[in-house]
Amino acid sequence: MKLDVITLEAGKAGDIDLSDDIFGLEPRADLLHRVVRWQRAKAQQGTHSVLGKSDVSYSTKKIYRQKGTGGARHGSRKAPTFRHGGVYKGPTPRSHAFDLPKKVRALGLKHALSAKVAAGELVIVESLNIADAKTSAVAKAVKENGWKRVLVIDGAEVNENFARAARNLEGVDVLPSMGANVYDILRRDTLVLTRAGVEALEARLK
Repeated sequence: MKLDVITLEAGKAGDIDLSDDIFGLEPRADLLHRVVRWQRAKAQQGTHSVLGKSDVSYSTKKIYRQKGTGGARHGSRKAPTFRHGGVYKGPTPRSHAFDLPKKVRALGLKHALSAKVAAGELVIVESLNIADAKTSAVAKAVKENGWKRVLVIDGAEVNENFARAARNLEGVDVLPSMGANVYDILRRDTLVLTRAGVEALEARLK
């Protein structure tokens, strides 16, 4: 398929051929859901922790005599039934990550790119070269193109001037092609790829 290529100043810069195997698929919500769940689970810290019966600091002396009290036969103030006692089967630090085959991850990325094309939310720019490497210049380019929440993906190396200038702009993320992922692509309203970014993604997903 062919798409128009523009400059950062919203001018025309020709067109580009996109691979139908990567950008022309019918988006599958189940695949996208699987990959996003895998990403978020991997990012979850899993540092939640509580004190169990063996962790609370109390005396180990039997709290009262075994018989004659008319109550339950408790032996430790650390028991979960008492105030300030240990928590029974509470959360402990663990990893929430799980495995997902590489082929499924790659297919999920293809479907995320195809979903952006199908929704008309993919923009191809010639390059990220800007004459004035200032935040105001990038903000102006973003406004002129009508982008609000945008993810910009460059080639193997991100244009350093553009990345530095866009760093303080809310709603503008910049990634190299190897950083392209399903979650970041789907959570932004517009996906902007450079020519180099398209070539790098097609080489990565062949």
